Amino acid sequence: MLLEEIGQANDIKKIKKEDLNLLAQEIRDFLIKTISVTGGHLGSNLGVVELTMALHLALNLPEDKIIWDVGHQSYTHKILTGRRCDFDSLRQFHGLSGFPKRKESDCDVFDTGHSSTSISAGVGLVKAREIMGGKNTVVSVIGDGSLTGGMAYEALNNAAKLGSNFIIILNDNNMSISENVGGVSKYLNNIRTATGYLDLKKGIYNALLGTRRGDSAINKIRKAKSSFKQLVIPGMLFEDMGITYLGPVDGHDIGDMVSVISDAKRVEGPVLIHVLTQKGKGYQPAERHPARFHGAEPFDIDTGIPSHPRTVANYTDIFSTVMCKLGQRDEKIVAITAAMPDGTGLKRFRNMYPERFFDVGIAEEHAVTFAAGLAVGGLKPIVAVYSSFLQRAYDQILHDVCIQNLPVVFAIDRAGLVGSDGETHQGIFDFTYLTGIPNMHVCAPKNKWELSDMMKFAVGLGAPIAVRYPRGTAYEGLKEYREPVELGRAEWIYREREIALFAVGSMVKTAEYVRDILKGKGHFVSLVNARFVKPIDEEAVKTACERHKLIVTMEENVACGGYGEKVLDYMNREGLRKSCLNICIPDAYVEHGNVELLKREIGIDAESIAKRIEVVLEEMESK
Repeated sequence: MLLEEIGQANDIKKIKKEDLNLLAQEIRDFLIKTISVTGGHLGSNLGVVELTMALHLALNLPEDKIIWDVGHQSYTHKILTGRRCDFDSLRQFHGLSGFPKRKESDCDVFDTGHSSTSISAGVGLVKAREIMGGKNTVVSVIGDGSLTGGMAYEALNNAAKLGSNFIIILNDNNMSISENVGGVSKYLNNIRTATGYLDLKKGIYNALLGTRRGDSAINKIRKAKSSFKQLVIPGMLFEDMGITYLGPVDGHDIGDMVSVISDAKRVEGPVLIHVLTQKGKGYQPAERHPARFHGAEPFDIDTGIPSHPRTVANYTDIFSTVMCKLGQRDEKIVAITAAMPDGTGLKRFRNMYPERFFDVGIAEEHAVTFAAGLAVGGLKPIVAVYSSFLQRAYDQILHDVCIQNLPVVFAIDRAGLVGSDGETHQGIFDFTYLTGIPNMHVCAPKNKWELSDMMKFAVGLGAPIAVRYPRGTAYEGLKEYREPVELGRAEWIYREREIALFAVGSMVKTAEYVRDILKGKGHFVSLVNARFVKPIDEEAVKTACERHKLIVTMEENVACGGYGEKVLDYMNREGLRKSCLNICIPDAYVEHGNVELLKREIGIDAESIAKRIEVVLEEMESK
C-alpha cells in the first residue's frame, strides 16, 4: 500500500508520478473508512485530496507554510505529514484534532476553526518573512464559501500591496456547508463557466512551449493579461485589485495543479489560483448530499446512512418547529442565517416562507446589522446562529442592535460544550460576552417546552434578547413545571432548605441528578430554574439566602462574567452573608472530545458537583 510509504512530511515526493492517482484513491478509501467510524468532516476532505497532494509535491514542508481556512479540510494534509496512524483518535479526547493545531505538528502553521481568516494570517506571515529575510513560500487555501466573509476582502485589499510572493488558492466547489448564495457565488460561477477562455489560453501556451522564443512569448502574454480576460471573464475582480489571477484549474488533476503552483511561486507579488473541485468526490453519497456529509456522524459505508440514526428530537428540531409556527402566526417574523440553514434548523422555515428567509453567506457581522435594518423597517428578525460563530459579530450586536434597543432575537444554538470540534467551537463564552452589553437580555430554557415558550416570549419582548440552547437531544424532563416566562423571573421547581441549586439552561437537567444524589445522603435541596442570566432574579436569590445555608450556581459557561459571578455580585451588594459555590467551566479553552467525558474532566457532571457540595458543607461544619 502506497500510504504506508508516507511516514513524514515530503515523503510523497518519493512516490512515482504514475502512482500518484493510486495514492489519491488510497487516501480517499482511508478517509471514508476512518470517518465512517469516528465521524468528522468528510465531504470537504474528499474534495481536496489532489489539491493537497499537489501542494505537498510543489512545496517543501515545514519550511514552506500552508494556512488552511477553517481547517476542516486538512485531513489529507495530516496524513501526508505523518499522522495517519493517529486517525483512530480523530476528534476524541486527547486525540487528533479535526482542525490544524500547531501543537500537533510543525507543518500546521496556524490554528484555525472559523472561516475567512487564512488570507489575513498569510499576509502576516509574508510580511514577517520579508522583515526576517526569509525565502520560504506562503500559501493560504480558502474556499469559495469562506470568500463570502468580509474579513477575506479586508485581507485581499491588504495583500494587493505586497511586493513579494504570496499564493492564495481559491478552492471553488460552489459550497460552504450548504450551497453558496449571493453575488460572490454568481461571480465565481461566471468564471467557472468561462471554458472558452481557459481552453484558448491552454492551447496558446502549449503551442508556444518548446519553441525557440516560446518562454519569452509566454511571459509577454502574461504581462499583457488584462485585455482578453476583461472581455471573457466578467469583472476580473482579483486582477483589478492588483492580484495576479491564474485559472480556473482542475483541482483533481495533480499534474496541472503542481504546474500552476510552481508557476505561481515565480510571481513577484500576490497571486490567486482559482481551483475547481467537487465536494465529496469519490464517494457517491457525499457527492449527492454534500451538506449532510460536511460534518458526518459515524455511518454505514455502503449506504451512507448514519450508524446510529436519531430517534428523538434535538433542540435544533424543536427550534425548527417553533419557527414555522411563529412564522405562520405573524407575517412580520423573518429569519436570518449565516450560511447554515440546515445546521440552525431554518430549512423548513425557508421552504414555507422563502420571501421571509435570508441566508447571507458566511458573514455573521452583516447578518446582525442586516437584522437591525429589518427591525428598523418594522419587521421581527430572528438571527439563528451557533454560539461560537456569534462571537464574530460582537461589535454589531453592541452598536447596531443594542444601542438602538432594537427588537432582534438571537436564537443561539450549540451553546455550552459541543464536543468533537474542540476549542474553536465550544459555545462557552456567550453569557460573558452578551450580558456585558446594555439593553441585551439573555435567557436559557431547561427543556424543549421551555425553548418554545422562550421563543414566543422573545418575539414579543420588543427589545434585544438572546435565547441560548445546547446541542443534542432536547430534554423532556420536568414537563409538569411550566410557569409562564416573565422577564427576569426564575422558576422554583423544588422548595426545601439547606442547599439551593440555581441552574441555568442545560444544567437544570444536571441539577436534578445532583439533587437526587444529595437527597439520597440525607440533605434537603431546593432546585431553581434560573431562566434568565440577564437580568437575574434577585428576589429569588434573596429568598434562597433566607432559607438555605449554601447557594450553588450551575452554568455551562466560563467563570468570568457568567451567571455565578452575577449572583455573587448581588449577594455582596446586598450584604447577604451566605456561602456560595459557583459551578462553571474554568476560564480556559476546552479541547475536543465526548461532551459527557469533558464534563467529568472539568468537574461539571452531577457526581463531581455533588462531591464538591459535600466538601463545602463539611468545611462549613468544621468552622
